[in-house]
Amino acid sequence: MAAQQNPLVQMTGIAKSFGPVSVLRGVSFELVAGEVHALMGENGAGKSTLMKILTGLYRADAGEIRVDGRPVTMRNPKQAEGLGIAIIHQELNLIPELTVAENLFLGRELTRFGVLDRAAMRRLAGEYLGRLGCTIDPDTEVASLSIGQQQMVEIARALSLDARVLIMDEPTAALTEREIDALFAVIRSLREAGVGIVYVSHRMEEIFALCDRISVLRDGEFVGTETIATTDLDTIVHMMVGRQIGERFPKRSNGVGEVRLKVEQLCDDSRIDGISLDVHAGEVVAIAGLMGAGRTEVARTLFGLNRRTAGQVWLDGAPFAAKSPIEAIEAGLGFVTEDRKSQGLVLELSVRENITLPAVPTVGRSGVVAGKAEKHLVARFIEQLKIRTRDAELEVKSLSGGNQQKVVLAKWLALKPRVLILDEPTRGVDIGGKAEIYHIINQLAADGVAVLVISSELPEVLGISDRIVVMHEGRVAGELATATATQEAVMHLATGGQ
Repeated sequence: MAAQQNPLVQMTGIAKSFGPVSVLRGVSFELVAGEVHALMGENGAGKSTLMKILTGLYRADAGEIRVDGRPVTMRNPKQAEGLGIAIIHQELNLIPELTVAENLFLGRELTRFGVLDRAAMRRLAGEYLGRLGCTIDPDTEVASLSIGQQQMVEIARALSLDARVLIMDEPTAALTEREIDALFAVIRSLREAGVGIVYVSHRMEEIFALCDRISVLRDGEFVGTETIATTDLDTIVHMMVGRQIGERFPKRSNGVGEVRLKVEQLCDDSRIDGISLDVHAGEVVAIAGLMGAGRTEVARTLFGLNRRTAGQVWLDGAPFAAKSPIEAIEAGLGFVTEDRKSQGLVLELSVRENITLPAVPTVGRSGVVAGKAEKHLVARFIEQLKIRTRDAELEVKSLSGGNQQKVVLAKWLALKPRVLILDEPTRGVDIGGKAEIYHIINQLAADGVAVLVISSELPEVLGISDRIVVMHEGRVAGELATATATQEAVMHLATGGQ
């Protein structure tokens, strides 16, 4: 880490409230040139709010911000960009109808003789994407890209700003191992060039591999700053949650029953080609693979979102072919999608409404919701999943990303499914929240639910599953018993090895 007398950024005594809810109270944070500084805390601790204040999206109620030693009042994001401060948001900020190049240069389009210079924007967009090892065509419409590809476009846009301060909020949440390696190489080169990087992530392996210092927030207050070289995981976790959380991946001892979900030679009309797998009652099976391998397509086809073109599916021994999500739900399937923002939630509805939306038949009669039953159901899941919300009537869009994810999970748990498909269930969730979700997965398995988990985090894949099905280019590349599997073995299969 480069030494410097004056920090690039110094935030002191920052306070912020939204109505009666105090989100930040006297928080301090500093960033020096040439360091990667992790900002950590549980979901709702105030990390994103603090960074939105630094980038001018929010105005602080109290406190001081200094950039290069000079006090500034951040009024808007344009001012922050002018000071060399850029942010990659956790929730993607792209316009789906525009191309990749148009999104990269939105608000600062290149012109020649008063006319948009599309050729120059395409060329530069290609260069910035190339720095990330990304081969996306700059003329591609963003709406057609996967979540991971959109994340790479967001990162490329931030790089194009040539920022002196770069804030990365969960930048690897939707990326594959290969893309993460490319991003880390870029981060290290930026650090060498003197850029100060604020790294917000819940992935402990990344923090300890990449960062120089860690600052921790808890319940809107500053807990402290530690140097990576002199701290350890247990210390940071205790700073974050104020308690011991036990084993990171809690063990299960329940037995496995009969085959509940059986899939043979499943194909869809886009990516998957002859997928065969099975999941027993009480078993957790993980699907691993690189982005584009077809993992999500398997889930979507089973749930009736993608059209099945070939293959057979059985549920508890009976033929099963959902032509729509309604049919899948009625058969006892639940599906936590990877994109909670556009597919998992109705952001304008309350926490209560989102949790009970698919469970209306279980909390009422003839389409009329019974208020008492609904209230009891919602309160139970808010407590069980430790969803941080002022009350159940708060719009779900007001929650942090991790708490939104918990609402999505609660929605499906309320249906008591026979088979639960979880696509990136802990994306954007803090370490305490992850442990809670792992306990819930274990409890579901103990209750006889067949659980199919899709995850890009290899430690998670190895830590929570009984078996691992590895996909490569739309096919099953191999299957591993978790007890003897390694990250290297999974990656070998995921990259096309035998």
